[in-house]
Amino acid sequence: MQAASDDPGTNVPAAGPVPNRRRTIGRIVLLVAFGVSLYLVAPGLLALFGSIPRLRDVFPAWFLAVAVLEALAFVCIWELTRIALKTKLWFDVVCSQLAGNALSRALPGGAATGGPLQLQMLTRAGFDPATTTTALTAVGLLSTATLFVLPVVAIVPMLFGLAVDSRLIRGAILGAAIGTFLLAGGSVLLTSDRVVRGVGNFIDTLIRRYRKLRHQPAPTETMVDRVVDARDFVRDALSSSWKRALPAALGNQVFDFLALYASLLAVGAYPDPTLVLLAYVAGAALAMVPITPGGLGFVEAGLTGVLALAGVSPDHAVLAVLLYRLFSYWAPLPAGVAASTAFSRRHRPGDAAEPPDTTRGIPTGER
Repeated sequence: MQAASDDPGTNVPAAGPVPNRRRTIGRIVLLVAFGVSLYLVAPGLLALFGSIPRLRDVFPAWFLAVAVLEALAFVCIWELTRIALKTKLWFDVVCSQLAGNALSRALPGGAATGGPLQLQMLTRAGFDPATTTTALTAVGLLSTATLFVLPVVAIVPMLFGLAVDSRLIRGAILGAAIGTFLLAGGSVLLTSDRVVRGVGNFIDTLIRRYRKLRHQPAPTETMVDRVVDARDFVRDALSSSWKRALPAALGNQVFDFLALYASLLAVGAYPDPTLVLLAYVAGAALAMVPITPGGLGFVEAGLTGVLALAGVSPDHAVLAVLLYRLFSYWAPLPAGVAASTAFSRRHRPGDAAEPPDTTRGIPTGER
């Protein structure tokens, strides 16, 4: 066995446990927070799940309608990702999104857990990591901004006398403000070289500090130019195909909203669509709470409450939320497992990924 070097600069194992210990402590804190939050929402979840047998009274065609609407929402986000990556193929985009989405719904942390898996799978398929990271960030910002801009649609009915609960109005105003902020922030990232270079410098600083902590040599390449090139690539992809990108981003949210509204119609509730839209945005914001997987418990309780503000009776709200979450939360979990399995069979760990060409993703000249 080779003896360890006497030079402290090369004695790497001594510094190894520090990041691992921090990572372990972080995971423990996250699990404790998850356990406490789940304990708090458990009574409401149990009461909600107790109504599952009542779904047998729903006409079967409604299940198909809600499933199709949710499927269309997924197709839209796949199309938006394909546009951002300039790829014509579906398999890698679909499998990586389904797997990442399922992981974000199965573990606490939301996009912070599912996003890295999606990035890892696309990189394994041959896509450039910097460009893929930029593309996924742009897709997430555009989709989320579209969600929070939707309440603006409610302004016109309100001007014509639609009565809206003041709490829903406050939620709509907050949503519109968040949507404006995200759109403005996304525009800055897509147009300002100074901001993007600042992001690249920040990444370089983190990499250097991490390597120094691990007693590893500093990287010879910087991320600044790679981040700028990746931004330019994604910006050109979205701007040249904006007639497809904008409907895709809008369709992702609209079809999901229609799935919720169809769930309400399925259980015999007929509320005003504008009020349901405001309630939907509030419920979607709750799903972003990263403490429980996919906002489990928070969404069910919160969405049921805001639907009551939209004029839906508690019984109808509970049953409609159950039907909606069946296809928006639970059904994507096994779909993600199946997608991950299919992806692993095509892209085995030992196989070398082929660089994508201009018909599949990142042009080889920009790698």
